Amino acid sequence: MDDPRVKMQESLKQAMLKKDALTRDVLRMTLSAMKQVEVDERRDLTPDDALQVLQREVKKRRESIQEARKAGREDIATQEERELAIIDGFLPSQLSREQIETLAREAIQQSGAVSAKEMGKVMSVLMPKVKGVADGKLVNEVVRELLSNA
Repeated sequence: MDDPRVKMQESLKQAMLKKDALTRDVLRMTLSAMKQVEVDERRDLTPDDALQVLQREVKKRRESIQEARKAGREDIATQEERELAIIDGFLPSQLSREQIETLAREAIQQSGAVSAKEMGKVMSVLMPKVKGVADGKLVNEVVRELLSNA
């Protein structure tokens, strides 16, 4: 897997040359979050670790957008959406719901789960396959639907 930080550093330079303040600031903030994890944990981040930080930043933005809309602050929601779009560009392409369903059906078959109570078995088989390329919340939702319909 490629390290997203390399691409981010290059994009940061381009944003600075183009005087794109929003992209520059978002990339600096995200790279800073990665650096903070390195400092806190006293180790260098692997590309997978960097990807996890990116996913955490995306999740923060999505939650902020929801909260801003609940509070009627469309201006904040719009700003967060623009930031989200920038960060999202550095994540690998995400699986579609149909692709997740296919993988979930295979995982259900593999684990032998027959009820929603056995969701943990399915998730332990499925999550390593979709790590980094699917939203955990969506995966959870798909598995729950498939098991409740079984």
